[in-house]
Amino acid sequence: MFAMKINYSLYLCTDRNLTADIEKTVALAIEGGVTVVQLREKNCSSKEFFDVATRLKKITAQKNIPLIVNDRIDIAQAVDAAGVHIGQSDLPCKVARKILGAEKIIGVSVSTVEEAMQAEFDGANYLGVGAMFATATKTDAKIVTLDTLKKIRAAVKIPIVAIGGINLETISKIKPAKIDGVAVVSAIIAAENPKRAAENLLSLWRS
Repeated sequence: MFAMKINYSLYLCTDRNLTADIEKTVALAIEGGVTVVQLREKNCSSKEFFDVATRLKKITAQKNIPLIVNDRIDIAQAVDAAGVHIGQSDLPCKVARKILGAEKIIGVSVSTVEEAMQAEFDGANYLGVGAMFATATKTDAKIVTLDTLKKIRAAVKIPIVAIGGINLETISKIKPAKIDGVAVVSAIIAAENPKRAAENLLSLWRS
């Protein structure tokens, strides 16, 4: 199963509002060591979303990096992405699994132990836990404590990625939870040098 082989160490979520050229930024970030790319676009038409997904699939496929599509199962299927990431208000994980089949990756956003256990039970391949810190990319996100993150780690066996306000200053605070990776948005997408930003984050995470 493809999902079992994924390295979640440095998980990049896109935001086209933070860069002039999302494809170039993603390509540079992959050169810097990004291990997973999630296309997350909240404010664009289906056609725009599909076009960007098609271009990013080409970039990620060349480097053998999995492309995850946020929320849009139809777009993920249309470009043959590695999988989807869904939130608590999106289509349920069980339904997404029925549509996508066993081979595709499904990630679920959670912020409590109960949500994490349910997502695992419903067939999620990994969890996105957050927001760990205040973040400008999702101002309404509830903050998850390190203690809760540790409890989620103890409660489930599937990989966990922490998200929300993770950057060079905050990344080390996550490490005691012994999770599988960190997800970043602005720390790479908005960086002057996305490749170096990715290298620095990955180096800190692995050290």
